Amino acid sequence: MKKLLFTAAIAVLGFTSVNAQEEQTFGFTEGDVIVEGNLGFNSENDKNTEIETSAFEFNPKVGYFLSDDLAVGVQLMLDTDKETDGIADTETKTTTIGAGVFARYYFLELGKRFKTYGEFGVGFDSAKTEVEVPGVDVDDFKTNGIGANLGLGLNYFVNENIAINFALTDVLSYRSDKADVDGAESVTSFNGNLNVFNNFFQTAQFGLTWKF
Repeated sequence: MKKLLFTAAIAVLGFTSVNAQEEQTFGFTEGDVIVEGNLGFNSENDKNTEIETSAFEFNPKVGYFLSDDLAVGVQLMLDTDKETDGIADTETKTTTIGAGVFARYYFLELGKRFKTYGEFGVGFDSAKTEVEVPGVDVDDFKTNGIGANLGLGLNYFVNENIAINFALTDVLSYRSDKADVDGAESVTSFNGNLNVFNNFFQTAQFGLTWKF
């Protein structure tokens, strides 16, 4: 009898555990806080011109959910770009540091674990360019900029609190940059990328999202 009761208890616990796993919820609710970090990078080596380029971008964010679908927050940005010319024996490196705010709205669920969102952000940044030429003293070049963008992204929930984030592409973007020298004029640009389905993974940034 004891053995039968023990077996029944194990069965009940197993059934409860399975149900608990099945009842896991993936997504966000009002009052949630997210910490997120996106990474982007590329590297290219052209043997014909002997030019090597590399780029790295890190974009950490902290957001707070005003409702189940809407979050607002702040973001930082660190970007480095480097180009080495093997023929001219020169090296150019640009480091950009920035900060901004964003609003994110979740509008589509692709199954239980995939959540699609649109995001609008505004930010400011400052860039410093250093050029190294053998035997020549070249001054550093600085620019300040402001930008805004409307983009699309996707979260895939690994569990209830951790998701892989794909910042897919910017649908619309605007930038204005001005060199930090007397008499310099602003350079502005506006870009639209309405055919987003052709280049999702060409422009994607990958990172992790933690929900608290």
